[in-house]
Amino acid sequence: MKAKTVLPAVAMTAVSMVLTLAVVVMWLGTAMPWPVALVVGLGIDGGWLATLAYERRLAAQGDHSRAVTAVGWTFGLVATGVLVAHALTADHSRGAWLAVAWLPVAAKALWLVHGLWERTALTPAALDAIAGIQQEARDEAAVARARLRAEAATEETRLTAVTAAGARVARVQAKTAESLADAWSTLETARRGEDTGRALTSVTARVTPDVTPAWELPVWGPTEQVPALESGPALTDAELDSLVDQIRHSEVPALSYREMATRFRTAGHSASEVRLRAAWKRVA
Repeated sequence: MKAKTVLPAVAMTAVSMVLTLAVVVMWLGTAMPWPVALVVGLGIDGGWLATLAYERRLAAQGDHSRAVTAVGWTFGLVATGVLVAHALTADHSRGAWLAVAWLPVAAKALWLVHGLWERTALTPAALDAIAGIQQEARDEAAVARARLRAEAATEETRLTAVTAAGARVARVQAKTAESLADAWSTLETARRGEDTGRALTSVTARVTPDVTPAWELPVWGPTEQVPALESGPALTDAELDSLVDQIRHSEVPALSYREMATRFRTAGHSASEVRLRAAWKRVA
């Protein structure tokens, strides 16, 4: 994996250094002796290469120097400037020289990318751990989605069943109400009929003369009052306190409020919840 970033940077550096040296020798060789031009070219490439080597040494130690980085970029820009100046002053192939003038800066950028890769590189064990965590998260998400879909389908089925059952109950109730209404109408018609009155008079006249009984419609449901619902005389506070205290101490240990209230209602006494609780607080 390291070779994927370092090899392009090395190749681009070599090409840019050779190109810079050749341009300096070709361009300045006409104005000065070629050995001097060669020294100038080697100086530019040497400074560029020296700062790059020092940067790589600092990166291997986990360190970084902005001054060295600035010097390295300066040499790269100088080399690029030389190539651009040569391309602008060339008599022919000006476009070709401009096309390769960016090589020093490109080489520097590739080394920057390689340095970033080194600072963010992880070991195979760490990469395997990250992949396992990501796979586990995907598995949990898939299971959660499946659970939600299953719960939604179950809830839909339950609602459908409840709705169908409710519809059946409503139909039965409607039919029963219709039957009761028909029966009630029949009874009312029979009650108001003249023949029914004469028939009842002929039957009851032998038992009780001059009496025509009134035939009332039957009442559906119980007619007797429930003793627990009959309203009795209201208890005074003193009587209520006495009853509460008596029921509370009917057993040992003393009853709780809930047990006392249940026995109070069972005995047939009547009092509002507010008065009963107030009496409990007074005696307790």
